[in-house]
Amino acid sequence: MNDGCGAPWPCRTRRRELQAEFADAPMSLAVYMGAQFARATENLTWAPAGTLHRRSLGWLR
Repeated sequence: MNDGCGAPWPCRTRRRELQAEFADAPMSLAVYMGAQFARATENLTWAPAGTLHRRSLGWLR
């Protein structure tokens, strides 16, 4: 998963964009990213689940 910034999705730029987009709805961001994590585990079966979890959800605070 790469979104054009050269780093694995979500790169720092996309994280900032997502945080701004969901600024008034942090739980919605968590749900959205949880769905992306589920999608990634289906599509990237070769990738360790822990790595995908950190990329998808680990940066949320």
